[in-house]
Amino acid sequence: MRDARSDATASARALPQAGPTVIDIRGLSLTFQTADGPVYALSDVDLAIGEGEFVSFIGPSGCGKTTLLRVIADLERATGGHISVNGVSPEEARIRREYGFVFQAPALYPWRTVGRNVELPLEIFGMPKAERRARMRAMLELVNLGGFEKKYPWQLSGGMQQRASIARALSFDPKLLLMDEPFGALDEIVRDHLNEQLLKLWEKTRKTVVFVTHSIPEAVFLSTKIVVMSPRPGRIIDVIDCDLGPERPLEIRETPRFLEIAHRVREGLRAGHSYED
Repeated sequence: MRDARSDATASARALPQAGPTVIDIRGLSLTFQTADGPVYALSDVDLAIGEGEFVSFIGPSGCGKTTLLRVIADLERATGGHISVNGVSPEEARIRREYGFVFQAPALYPWRTVGRNVELPLEIFGMPKAERRARMRAMLELVNLGGFEKKYPWQLSGGMQQRASIARALSFDPKLLLMDEPFGALDEIVRDHLNEQLLKLWEKTRKTVVFVTHSIPEAVFLSTKIVVMSPRPGRIIDVIDCDLGPERPLEIRETPRFLEIAHRVREGLRAGHSYED
């Protein structure tokens, strides 16, 4: 059996460089107006994400990491600063169908088969039936759900449902994949398995992935870059390059470099007062 430390060293040398900037955020802020007064969700956020990167946002509950993801997706609008996605506004990127979004829950329609759930965006976009069926089958194969297209969501495990959700998000070949804690509700064994599968999927597709998580080990295991955020108003405390390489067996979590990066993430969270009572 190969030593995980040797694997980490070799794969780090093979880590591809990030491509051109696809998400450019400068001085971004977002304030929600409520009956009790303004809520400052994000403050002075600066961030650049390159093509092909896997970037995780991590921070305490309420720090604005999901809000920042939703701003990228044009599900929330910034109240200050600048953001562009592939050189255009988030709204224009959404209209161009340049990203797929995976929510915390799979959000599959129980009355539609798995295959018809994956086809749904293609159906809405008016793609011919034969083409969308072929695309659906290819996406299910990509997430290791080939042969399950005639099953219903309630016949699948939670992990399989989330994989179907990822297949749906990829069905129209978006340039970016935005993921909001997709594995947060799953048990540790299933989560580990899906983390491995997601890395393999990223290696195959080379999509730019922006991923929200509460888990330090998950962030370190998956990412090429980790963005550590402070409590509200959300600010970026640290941006950490995760140079573990693309090939990451679960055993890599026991290596000195993995533990070193995890320690830096933890220190960033402490610096942002994430552990206040």
